[in-house]
Amino acid sequence: MKLTTILCCGVLIAFGLGACIFALTGFDVLAFFTLGNAAAYRALLSLTGVAALWVTFWLIFFRPTRRLR
Repeated sequence: MKLTTILCCGVLIAFGLGACIFALTGFDVLAFFTLGNAAAYRALLSLTGVAALWVTFWLIFFRPTRRLR
């Protein structure tokens, strides 16, 4: 479970960096990696959605910040 959370956080960070590059330069990194294939582009975007849902689930139910109180 810990490995899954780390991988999902890595996916979100990578897509966030790609979005930052797109915002600053106009170069779409995701389209570059998928070679313009719309199905692959959407599949990778759905992967980001699943990663975000997993991290949200993990934060709600496992409360990693509980010890900081």
